[in-house]
Amino acid sequence: MDFEHSAKAKEYQDKMWEFMDSHVFPAEKKWHEWRAEQGHDNHDLPPVMNELKEEAKRRGLWNLFLKDVSGMSNVEYASIAEITGWVPEVAPESINCAAPDTGNMETLHLFGTEEQKQEWLEPLLAGEIRSAFAMTEPRVASSDASNIETRIESDGDDYVINGRKWWISGTADPRCKIFILMGKTDPSASAHKQQSMVLVPRDTLGVEVVRHLPVFGYQDQHGHSEIQFTDVRVPKKNILMSEGDGFMIAQGRLGPGRIHHCMRLIGMAERAIKLMCERATERQAFGGPLSDQGVVRDQIAQSRIELEQARLLVQKAAWLIDSTGSAKGAQIEIAAIKANTPKVVGGIIDRAIQIHGGGGVSDDFPLANMYAQARTLRLADGPDEVHVRTVARKELGKYAAK
Repeated sequence: MDFEHSAKAKEYQDKMWEFMDSHVFPAEKKWHEWRAEQGHDNHDLPPVMNELKEEAKRRGLWNLFLKDVSGMSNVEYASIAEITGWVPEVAPESINCAAPDTGNMETLHLFGTEEQKQEWLEPLLAGEIRSAFAMTEPRVASSDASNIETRIESDGDDYVINGRKWWISGTADPRCKIFILMGKTDPSASAHKQQSMVLVPRDTLGVEVVRHLPVFGYQDQHGHSEIQFTDVRVPKKNILMSEGDGFMIAQGRLGPGRIHHCMRLIGMAERAIKLMCERATERQAFGGPLSDQGVVRDQIAQSRIELEQARLLVQKAAWLIDSTGSAKGAQIEIAAIKANTPKVVGGIIDRAIQIHGGGGVSDDFPLANMYAQARTLRLADGPDEVHVRTVARKELGKYAAK
């Protein structure tokens, strides 16, 4: 068992930290100041992002998530995703490794036709456009994909789409040009063969963005939107793979993406611990620094212990994908990290907030926004309960009657 990072991982970690220190951390303040000046209901891109993207390309820090482009394994990329989690609103996109685009690019790379790749994957890889993944619906529990009601009906050479989606990340950004939409092509088929995925250009007639949903009062720059699809017509060449392949594609798409989310969360927690320790050392109470208080030391120690445990489990999941060749080989571990990491990181950020006192819930520190993101990820890509159910089913299966 070797916990040493590969030479390639170390090289890119050094390059990423240099980029963070010289460009990303200084840009974080500019990012938030620009959004505050424009108003958070404005979803245009802060100009500093384009400067960061050009610098990242110059440094060779671009599309590192995609093995066939970067040559990095999931374990190697995981360490880079962790670093980007220190500034989650800025760093991932600056190197073109931001959700939901990473999952959508992987989907197009694995399942798209050459024509689909040329039209949509190439501009996504170039960072020229953004995308969204339209799966979740307001009327049903979308954690069970068989519940999805949106219909994709055949009509000659076209598909006609009718349905309503919500919490569709990325849609508010004016650069979002394409949806990968999941809906039912055959409700009479077996539960996991009813769904298909089609590509829907955002400007298609009948696509209506109803509203952009805030998260704990925050409006993200890229947004999370509710969308109505009414008699939306797209050519049949826009389908990914074949009718009935939607569930299979979703499983392939979400596995690596969950690892990316968890590693970014670990980076967020590392920053929270750093802020926690700095605050505890600097603040005086009861005749000495907060760090002299046993209760504060306990909070710091528990945070470090829990974070190391979470990181190791995430790295194991990434290693299993690499060693087995697919997310299916790490199904249980992916479920486990998705249920565990947001909860652990949310608890660490909560402790950091507590040690900061009133400042912790203000915008003077990044903790309140980080907490909102960590708590949201207990729902995104499937709620905790679904992943716990997967782990429990596997565990109980070991003791089932032969």
